[in-house]
Amino acid sequence: MHHEGKSGKLVTTILRTGKRPSGKEITMILKRIVKRIRKAWPDVGIIVRGDSYYSCPEVFDFCDENDLKFVLGLTVREPIEEKARTLSQKAEEFYGLKNKPFKLLGECFYQAGSWTKHERIIYKAEHNDKDPNVRAIVTNLENSNRRMIYETIYCGRGAMELMIKEHKNHLRSDKTSCNSFLANQFRLFIHSMAYVLLHAFREICLRNTQFAKVQFDTIRLKILKLGARVIHLSTKVKVHLPTSCPYQEDLFRIWQICVT
Repeated sequence: MHHEGKSGKLVTTILRTGKRPSGKEITMILKRIVKRIRKAWPDVGIIVRGDSYYSCPEVFDFCDENDLKFVLGLTVREPIEEKARTLSQKAEEFYGLKNKPFKLLGECFYQAGSWTKHERIIYKAEHNDKDPNVRAIVTNLENSNRRMIYETIYCGRGAMELMIKEHKNHLRSDKTSCNSFLANQFRLFIHSMAYVLLHAFREICLRNTQFAKVQFDTIRLKILKLGARVIHLSTKVKVHLPTSCPYQEDLFRIWQICVT
């Protein structure tokens, strides 16, 4: 699943086998998305943000060739652990003195065996009440503020996990039980249509209500599944809600927005 990073709007969903995607597969998808974006907004800057699956030479080279910036997760290997060891020791010392989590950020240039050139690595060394924690990202951004790149740009992808959760869990898009792969892809498209509709409903119809930022399961349970009595008249349809309904004012406001 791919989402627009700030609004959460769905870009695409593709059913695939349950294995790590190859660099060729990732660039195939990126190529189509970038082409559509550049067609609509030729001069817009694009940052590709993804997890460690994206950290492969095909993606690095594609981004460099197409003037794309990237901030991608990186699996921490021994060379990165070695470079982060000094920071980890300092973080552990501070935790011992203050008894509260502490983290430090460092960076280096590193080239894995399959990479075509050295890439900028930003690593985090953290110590808390559990275990030492070393994480790393790879980027071609030249901004010197490594904390902003790591904590704002990269960690912002945590919001994507919530969007995937809404699509997969709240809309049951993982129910791909057909015998045919093609049929399951079609089912995924139907669930994606539901995601687009609910996202637009929340963004447009639920603004300025207590439901403006709720997740899809809350919308489904508290708005779409309300018990009511429906009366069909010759010129109108009346919906009678219980007098004890706790969301009367919000529902009236939602109705006003929808009819206008």
